[in-house]
Amino acid sequence: MSTTTACFHCHQPVPRGVDLSVEIDGQSEPMCCYGCQSVAATIVDQGLTHFYKFRESKPGELILVPDELQALASELTRYDDPDIQQEFVHSDGDRQSATLALEGMTCAACAWLIERQLMNSPGVSKVVVNSATERLYVEWQAEATRLSQILQAIHQVGYKALPFQQADLEATYEKKRRGYIRRLGVAGIASMQTMMVAFGLYFDDIDDTTRLYFWWVSLLFTAPVIVYSCQPFFVNAIKALKARSLNMDVPVALAMAIAFVASFYATVTDSGEIYYECVTMFAFFLLSGRFLEMQARHKAVANAANLMKLIPAIAERQTDDGWQQVMVKYLEQGDVIRVKAGEAIPADGELLEQEAWCDEALLTGESRPVQKKYLDTVFAGAINQEHPITIRIQATRQETLLSGIIALQDSALEQKPRFVRLADIVSRYFVAATLIITTLTYIAWMFVDPSKAFWVMLAVLVATCPCALSLAAPTAMSGAVSRLNRSGILMKQAVLLEALPKMKTLCVDKTGTLTHGKFAIIERYYPPTTHNQPPTTHNQELLDPARVETLAASLESYSEHPIARPLQRLSTHVAASGVENHPGFGLSGFIEGLEYRIGSLEFIRQWHPNFELALPQANVILASREQVLGAWQVDDQLRQDTAVTLDWYRRHGFRIVMLTGDSHERATSLAATLAIDEVHAGLKPEDKLTVLQTLREQGPVLMVGDGINDGPVLAGADGSVTFATGSDLAKTSSDVVILTGELAALRRLHDTARLTRRVIRQNFTWALGYNLVILPLAVTGHVGPLLAMLGMSASSLIVMTNSLRLMRDAR
Repeated sequence: MSTTTACFHCHQPVPRGVDLSVEIDGQSEPMCCYGCQSVAATIVDQGLTHFYKFRESKPGELILVPDELQALASELTRYDDPDIQQEFVHSDGDRQSATLALEGMTCAACAWLIERQLMNSPGVSKVVVNSATERLYVEWQAEATRLSQILQAIHQVGYKALPFQQADLEATYEKKRRGYIRRLGVAGIASMQTMMVAFGLYFDDIDDTTRLYFWWVSLLFTAPVIVYSCQPFFVNAIKALKARSLNMDVPVALAMAIAFVASFYATVTDSGEIYYECVTMFAFFLLSGRFLEMQARHKAVANAANLMKLIPAIAERQTDDGWQQVMVKYLEQGDVIRVKAGEAIPADGELLEQEAWCDEALLTGESRPVQKKYLDTVFAGAINQEHPITIRIQATRQETLLSGIIALQDSALEQKPRFVRLADIVSRYFVAATLIITTLTYIAWMFVDPSKAFWVMLAVLVATCPCALSLAAPTAMSGAVSRLNRSGILMKQAVLLEALPKMKTLCVDKTGTLTHGKFAIIERYYPPTTHNQPPTTHNQELLDPARVETLAASLESYSEHPIARPLQRLSTHVAASGVENHPGFGLSGFIEGLEYRIGSLEFIRQWHPNFELALPQANVILASREQVLGAWQVDDQLRQDTAVTLDWYRRHGFRIVMLTGDSHERATSLAATLAIDEVHAGLKPEDKLTVLQTLREQGPVLMVGDGINDGPVLAGADGSVTFATGSDLAKTSSDVVILTGELAALRRLHDTARLTRRVIRQNFTWALGYNLVILPLAVTGHVGPLLAMLGMSASSLIVMTNSLRLMRDAR
């Protein structure tokens, strides 16, 4: 008769053929199904195995999940609420994405562990962890998994993850900062006391009783350092080892544990040597380095987070009962709000006043107030300058420009260029190499000089910790992205910073890129006959330029052609009748009984065959049957910085190519003005892409464009840039979005890319050079533990300080 095995977790029989188990308190226990196995493994991972010792197995009341784990699951489940997710989750059909804040990370190995854990979760399609910002970007399929399951998976490997809320950043940082200061205080006081005691032990005439007394005093001061100050190092090392991984805290924790245990054994047995002053000093200097690293990281990533402080918490919304104060998060599209002078605009919307001035400096980098007209878009975070204004809400929460800026920065920081990935891999394997070298060093010194073996091993373990190596690239990338954001340059793909210095071909669109993309009156001409000669027939009144502009504006008000718009704004309109549109020529109509025409030269010459233009570039002409009244050159204006920017590119050896769908005549005319030698005009979107592919065969290409027709060529280029005023397709296809509307921003982008590459190379050179120099010195016994500890801390601080150079103003 066979005995049925019961599941250790739920006490139900284990079905025949099922061979599942979980190791609990050193014992392999049987499980009946994958569900019980998963829950039991989670209980073990969370350190809750006491649940099995004290639970009561009453029939019908068997508790299968400890209260602690149930509380955790209950707390995380609330993040599945759609109303709560509206604040931080982006949805695109069934695909959802969010940025999460992580706690407990120390290095790139932690990031690798979390990425591996989540990529094994069902429904998760993309995971990117940034160790510099301590943030996680994750994408998942809503039908396959829930956000709470993703959060719980992270908790299972020993880290804490919660939705990243910008407003909580400062509170979290302040909490962490106070914790470091307390631990630093304990380690600092203990190190001073143990060093004083160690100084007394240097005297040869000290008796054994006094020596042992000093040892116990040192132990008394060192114990709080090990138990409290060093707690983060031990916790993070245990997390890594439980996950069968290695991080930078593993060699650190080993060094301190070995030194303390050896000292404790010597104290208890009254034999051997003690290293208490090494332990306390090591903890103090290591904590000091981590504290300064934390402050530097916070400075590097706080720029975009601080932008959310621009959004007020309360807004005035128009209701049937008048103006009512409401929380900004409750505003909806279509609401009308009022913003007083000096206050920040709480959401994107269209202006319902005739005019307003807004300070958008923190959004676009433009230091001067920007004039807004009726129905112009105003952005959340901009400061209303002069008088109260009313706004109709167009976008709230995650849809505002400000949220888009922060999302783009996070997206850029989530990208891992080749040198960042290389640093992650090298630092992870470097830890393993450090442990192997340390072991071999100890064995070798046991044969050479056993009395020095421990000290040399400790020095090697401490000196070669790859802290600086893992910080070399992420900190520089964070600083570069923040620097660009402050200049109104939004990076969607941070990998472009790596590729830009290699590019020597610049392709530019014409309309909207080299020019503003908006027609304006460049020049105007009013013939002398308009006001010098008396009227001849039909009792024609004496006309002056103001009257001419009124006539032109009135006729053009019947046109929807883009060229007509600047003429429509010339003057107030008067009534016109019998207006006819002559496609390809212009308009004709009657004003106050007289017939007029406005349009092309060919159209006007039907009435005045011998008329010659005094303004050769004029493309809009107004005439009556008796005379020509005025002429205007209406064209797209060059950006003010176009010529200077292109000249800068030429001086730096770039090949400049114009790709435009505009006519050959207009394109070559502008190219001649800007000294652009290579022009491809009259191109369709597919033609632009064909030319680009030909150019790419000769080297990487940077494309700048803004129109819908530029979407394919922007997506196909090695690097692409557009403007915030560009089409949605162009912004979607581009790697960089320029908010300021300045073409000169391209220069700042290139300068920052070159500086970033230089800083990262310097960081790698220093980090690798330090380890290559210190390793043989430590192995041969020329560097002691204290000096090794100082060198390791100094190495990390030098890398961080060098990266912070990128935080300086880019202008």
